[in-house]
Amino acid sequence: MKERVKRFIQHNFMAFIMLTAGAVIAAFSVEEFLVPSQIFDGGVTGISMIVGHFVNIPLGVIIVVINLPFMIFGLVKLGKGFIIRAIYAIVIFSIFTSVFEHLQNATYDEFLGTIFGGVILGFGVGMVFRGGGVLDGTEVVATYLSRKTSLSTARIVLLMNIVIYLVAGIVFGLDRGMYSLVMYFITSRVIDIVEIGRDNTKSVMIVTDDGKAIAKIIYERLGRTVTFLKGKGLVSREEKDVLYCVITRAEVFELRKLLEEFPGSSFTTISEVSEILGNHIKSNSEKEK
Repeated sequence: MKERVKRFIQHNFMAFIMLTAGAVIAAFSVEEFLVPSQIFDGGVTGISMIVGHFVNIPLGVIIVVINLPFMIFGLVKLGKGFIIRAIYAIVIFSIFTSVFEHLQNATYDEFLGTIFGGVILGFGVGMVFRGGGVLDGTEVVATYLSRKTSLSTARIVLLMNIVIYLVAGIVFGLDRGMYSLVMYFITSRVIDIVEIGRDNTKSVMIVTDDGKAIAKIIYERLGRTVTFLKGKGLVSREEKDVLYCVITRAEVFELRKLLEEFPGSSFTTISEVSEILGNHIKSNSEKEK
């Protein structure tokens, strides 16, 4: 019991260290590289940057205000664990955008802002993802929608961001939208390195002696169903349950956490999924629809 408590504390402590560091780094990128050159991030941050150009309100305040309804939605639909980490990361991000706002800008050059801003932002966002949080309310909605539709979280976020960049291009000039789109793809590639896999869809295989118990926890905590397979240990010759399920990137942290809390024995692998074909049953409520 003590060992489990110790692992739980260590796991969450490191998670919040990652969330804090990632949020600070992302805030530095936005204020020192993107804002001076009018290069826009995606999601709520991008919307806030556009709004901030027309109103005399600190960017950090706008980010919190626009994110608030998304967080309330996520708290109801996705559970408090994920949303607490998301709120924490967003608050730290917002605070430090205000802190870095008063520093001398790193550059006003669009090319340098696009390259260095994208790299640094990707590094920060990747650390936040590894800590099990997000910096953007649209990620929360996209995660929920991915559970209810056949679209992945990454595709939903991309569609949202394309709309934001189109608006930025119309309002501030086509070149601003194009620079922002290039920055977005650079950021995505850096997240590949930091977070290990930018695509939000992951396949999970769990080998355990008590598959029903783990499957029940996954369903209750993540709202995901699993497929049961049967296996046999080469050395032990004992029968094993093999569970297979598909989750999003945002749910990887929660899965690791629940497996660490599980008292039984298990062996887990997590892999990237390039494409999903066919219908995936996600919950009983969806089947009734």
